Amino acid sequence: MIAHYNAQDADAYVTLMTDDACEGAYRGAVAREGKEGVRSGLRAMFAEFPENRAEIVDRKALGNYVVFLERVWRSNDAEPFDVIAIYSFEGDKCSRVEFVR
Repeated sequence: MIAHYNAQDADAYVTLMTDDACEGAYRGAVAREGKEGVRSGLRAMFAEFPENRAEIVDRKALGNYVVFLERVWRSNDAEPFDVIAIYSFEGDKCSRVEFVR
């Protein structure tokens, strides 16, 4: 998923998600709902930040959950910021991503 994210390929990114997947704040409001919501949200963000990229700093997995510490840059000149991303899976597809920043 991160390779597709860094390539700014929203279409490839959502192929790895369930149809009803969503993204949002940890235990908070859903920001992007369903594959189409995630796709359109990513496209808008990539248009606003064409140099956006993320790097996995650390990762842990437990059952159907994967937790990444991600370092994100909005541009090559910007200071990076860290995000904890919690990915929930149903089989081999991601069903929810929650971000803590």
